[in-house]
Amino acid sequence: MKIDKKPNPLIETLERKRAEAKLGGGQERIGKQHSKNKLTARERIDILLDKKSFVEMDMFVKHRSHDFGMEEKRYPSDGVVTGYGTIDKRKVFVFSQDFTVFGGSLSEAFAEKICKIMDMAMKVGAPVIGLNDSGGARIQEGVVSLAGYADIFLRNTLASGVIPQISAVLGPCAGGAVYSPAITDFILMAKKTSHMFVTGPNVVKTVTHEEVSMENLGGADTHASKSGVSHFACENEVEVIQTIRRLISYMPLNNMEDAPIIKSNDNPNRADEKLDNLIPENPNKPYDMHKVIELVMDKNSFLEVHKDFAQNIICGFARLDGRSVGIVANQPAHLAGVLDIDSSTKAGRFVRFLDAFNIPIITFEDVPGFLPGTDQEWRGIIKNGAKLLYAYCEATVPKITVITRKAYGGAYDVMSSKHIRGDLNFAWPTAEIAVMGPKGAVEIIWKKDIANANNPDKKMAELVQKYREKFANPYIAAERGYIDDVIEPHETRFRLISGLELLSTKVDTNPKKKHGNIPL
Repeated sequence: MKIDKKPNPLIETLERKRAEAKLGGGQERIGKQHSKNKLTARERIDILLDKKSFVEMDMFVKHRSHDFGMEEKRYPSDGVVTGYGTIDKRKVFVFSQDFTVFGGSLSEAFAEKICKIMDMAMKVGAPVIGLNDSGGARIQEGVVSLAGYADIFLRNTLASGVIPQISAVLGPCAGGAVYSPAITDFILMAKKTSHMFVTGPNVVKTVTHEEVSMENLGGADTHASKSGVSHFACENEVEVIQTIRRLISYMPLNNMEDAPIIKSNDNPNRADEKLDNLIPENPNKPYDMHKVIELVMDKNSFLEVHKDFAQNIICGFARLDGRSVGIVANQPAHLAGVLDIDSSTKAGRFVRFLDAFNIPIITFEDVPGFLPGTDQEWRGIIKNGAKLLYAYCEATVPKITVITRKAYGGAYDVMSSKHIRGDLNFAWPTAEIAVMGPKGAVEIIWKKDIANANNPDKKMAELVQKYREKFANPYIAAERGYIDDVIEPHETRFRLISGLELLSTKVDTNPKKKHGNIPL
């Protein structure tokens, strides 16, 4: 039986207004957005969130400006779509800037919409994901738009360490539009279509007379490899959004919860004997630490962060028997795994994120020390190296370290050693734990003996071997309890899973204080 639906003028008005809001700046501008290989604000949300989970807020908000003829140009939603929904059935809040409305520029009303969902996210304890595509402050509103940015910056800062904050930069973000993403936990960019800079190429040319393209100044590859501003450089917007979904899966919704444990199909007792022969016999020969991570972690679970920046250290998320962990690992295949300014700041910030959100830290160590040289010293390797040291010292989450080969000098201390509250510290039989490498130590200790020898080269070789046998091994440290156990490499996966289970009820605290003073 067919029911006749009577027309309702009020419902029809609502539907018309909703349709108008969903068009943003209009079909022509949507076409221009698509012609640049960019999605619209609403299309991005549709891909990001579980199907039909998005609940929009403030759809009918319009700007309140009456200067420069703006009262005649009022679009519903005012250039930003805000609301909440789910990713893998877990709640998140989202704002998506609409470049088809005033170039995504931020107005007073636009900022209020973002602040509203950030405030609500803090109340209910859920992540905020920002999809940024903005030309900056709306010039027609003057200082009011600048105030709106400051309101957002304050909320970013107060939310830091309380709820995860993720920023996708999906267009030309300049000026104030880049500082909110900079405060958040992770930034993702799409190659060729995403750009970030404080001042654009034209201003740079005027002030410094440098000729530079948008791509070289602030493109995804630039910020992922040179500045380290972007954590991920993806091939396109869809990949950016899919990466956000995966990234969120490793995190708790807030700092009072633990990350979700996913059912794993990988045997926790799996022992891969490839690990036993992975370390080269020649201690100066490199190997790829990615192989260690791949063989130890749950299969296909590793998501690398900052992949193209400071490649001498590896950071990323993975799972062990379904449990979310953060990985920090020296990379001997790049600069011999040495610690320098960029690798220290990269890993230090990642460690602090893991600690803030209750994610255990797994450290794979093969580090010959800190990088020497005037460039590093003059640019502050002392204070920058101390950032990583500070982060590890401060962290109270479970910390497990595996020394695969070199652990020399101060870098041994820094990389989550027992002395800075490492919970479980293991070493492979190939580990070399000493103040410095055998050759350098011999040149200092037996300088005169070598100089007076009939055959200095032969004497040097003999003394290096003597030093290596006595110090360049894990057993002196193990005798003192600095290493909890020397393990066979193929045991590593089981020992880490067992250790995480042991430490699942760990409670550790720092002295009561407002906050520490990390060496910035």
